[in-house]
Amino acid sequence: MSEFTVSGRFQARDGWQSFEKQIEAENENVAEEHILSEFGSRHGLKRTQIEVEGVDA
Repeated sequence: MSEFTVSGRFQARDGWQSFEKQIEAENENVAEEHILSEFGSRHGLKRTQIEVEGVDA
């Protein structure tokens, strides 16, 4: 498993909020899916409210 840095922004009450998270995953697609599910469960966001701008190894 590799470590990826996922960056982007999500829709908050005050507007769009930037984020950058590090996560261990098998590949870039799995890392992006984990971030989408984590933000959905923690912040109650739908996938349309989250924009992933980049995934770096």
